[in-house]
Amino acid sequence: MTAVYEGLDLLEDFTRGVIAENPAHANFLCASRACMAMGSSDELRQYLTYCLSRGLSMPYLIDCYNTIVVDTLMEQIYFRKHKAYRCSTFKQVADRVYFDETYMKKYMYGLALTAFLWPNHAAMYNFFVSTFPVGIGGNYLEIGPGHGYYFRKAALLGRFDRMIGIDISAASVALTRDIVQHFGIKTRAHVEIVESDFLEINDEGADYSCIVMGEVLEHVEDPGLFLRKLAGLSRPDTHVYLTTCVNAPAIDHISLFHSAAEVEELSRANGLDVVERLYAPYAGKTLAQCEAERLAVNVAYVMRKL
Repeated sequence: MTAVYEGLDLLEDFTRGVIAENPAHANFLCASRACMAMGSSDELRQYLTYCLSRGLSMPYLIDCYNTIVVDTLMEQIYFRKHKAYRCSTFKQVADRVYFDETYMKKYMYGLALTAFLWPNHAAMYNFFVSTFPVGIGGNYLEIGPGHGYYFRKAALLGRFDRMIGIDISAASVALTRDIVQHFGIKTRAHVEIVESDFLEINDEGADYSCIVMGEVLEHVEDPGLFLRKLAGLSRPDTHVYLTTCVNAPAIDHISLFHSAAEVEELSRANGLDVVERLYAPYAGKTLAQCEAERLAVNVAYVMRKL
């Protein structure tokens, strides 16, 4: 599969394909490409190469990305009209998203691509890398590894003895396992990717030096319960990396945060304090403007147990 693309630029091929299928997205995508750092472009090429090596086609990857773009746009239109997310319970989204293997795979591949191509998602990924305690040992836990790219990066940056990923979706578990296996991550860690509900894991004697929970809180009915569980698994010196979003509708978002302050207050109320923060507002807008106009903001934090 990859031999077909020898001598061609994967990013150019991908970009042309996306625009051909979704011309309205052309300006955004071209502007994003123009702002990408060389290292990010190289990582995106590497990810596309990985996907092609797994038997996926370029048209399929283009469709994955455009699915995310179109589905998000439809939810934004609904949100502007109703000032609420379309769904508010896990049951409403579980069968058509998390437990639909075909859709979930498409969703995860598309979401991984946005980590490079959407400035707000790219900013969160860069924040994750820049704040990560390089060389940290001990045990690593990631709740909701999804497409597995953050899990892979943590393995490269850390020197863990044990790495555990927990996801409720079988498709996400398979993707994370595959990306770890494909890239042959050189880690001494014992790696476990588990299909389970985070709230139901046996945490007796847990001792984690690093915990990551990216883009989970907006997907659950009781974010405070997840934060309390996370705090309970943390030591005072555990590096906790957490992200979520404000006024950011998506097909499977059910918990709506109206401001970054609301996220931070909820975190403190459930045992976690902010050490470092990143606000990634809607392009061209300030955080205050986004909150006033109900525009999407991504937020990322390094936290410590109170």
